Amino acid sequence: MGFKDLKKKKWFSILTNMYVLVLTVFVIWMLFFDTNSLLIHLELKKEIQKLEKQQEFLKDEIANDKKILKKLSDPEELEKFAREQYFLKKKDEEIYLIEYEDSLKIKEKK
Repeated sequence: MGFKDLKKKKWFSILTNMYVLVLTVFVIWMLFFDTNSLLIHLELKKEIQKLEKQQEFLKDEIANDKKILKKLSDPEELEKFAREQYFLKKKDEEIYLIEYEDSLKIKEKK
């Protein structure tokens, strides 16, 4: 099988065509080596999805905080919140904190 026989084969002529070679190199370059390659696009797409999830979470948190702020605009609710969360008290008042055994975090000795 000589060089002339190879030249006559259809697949050999297609693979050695200059346009096919240039197009193949271009596609490989764009998929893997370019600064805007397909791999980078996939990574950026994952990052965008992650940030969109975080955005939804933060929107929910903002809505929750707005509800709390609206609730705390009432002086009675503000006082209730301060007493429950920060254990604040009025003058001449004593507060006793009762902790149940099952609510305490006890470290086990090894």
